[in-house]
Amino acid sequence: MSRGDLLSIHPLELKFPFALRKQISCSLQLSNKTDNYVAFKVKTTNPKKFCVRPNAGVVLPRSTSDVIVTMQAQKEAPPDMNCRDKFLLQSVKVNDGITAKDITSELFNKEAGHVVEECKLKVVYLSPPQPPSPVHEGSEEGSSPRGSVSDNGHVNAAEFSTAAKAFNEQLEAQDLSPETRTHITKLTEEKKSALQQCNKIRHELELLKREGNKSGGGVSFMFVIIIGLLGIFMGYMMKKS
Repeated sequence: MSRGDLLSIHPLELKFPFALRKQISCSLQLSNKTDNYVAFKVKTTNPKKFCVRPNAGVVLPRSTSDVIVTMQAQKEAPPDMNCRDKFLLQSVKVNDGITAKDITSELFNKEAGHVVEECKLKVVYLSPPQPPSPVHEGSEEGSSPRGSVSDNGHVNAAEFSTAAKAFNEQLEAQDLSPETRTHITKLTEEKKSALQQCNKIRHELELLKREGNKSGGGVSFMFVIIIGLLGIFMGYMMKKS
């Protein structure tokens, strides 16, 4: 806040939340702390870019007046969000009863012997708010539970059960029909069962591999069958996913 002898000005920085192709406004508050009428005038280095209303007026004794500064819509952002535009607010004591229509440039002419107070105001651009962080995959509301896969390729059924339970609780909280809930729950249970069967087949396959390595024989007919069953269950799981 500027604490001149005539007017207190707040703020000393005109802050504009910058946005492309959009008019943005901010306000100045002028407080007359004297027992006299005080006239003011606002000047800017870029009158085509900024509109000031009112750009001149009178602040009555022991009262305040608001000035609205509007920045016209901009087509492109300035480099580094820096603004070199500035404002100058001039104030001078005038005779009682004077009105805004009586204000002339001569009132602010220092060479004419008038005591003119001046206050320079900076323009500051505020960066637009950052967009929210993207939601990680699998955390979206309403997404189906997924079983995790361990390092050895086995599906973790315990983790899947936990996820399925949370998913069912989420379904109950949503406004779904009983038929829809029953159908989704059935599909979830079928997927869980398929995962368990897949793990069982993987385990049996590993046992056969170990026995084959010990005996040194070729691939058995049972081994081929198990490979086929494993492929069927994997295809089933992909469809349910």
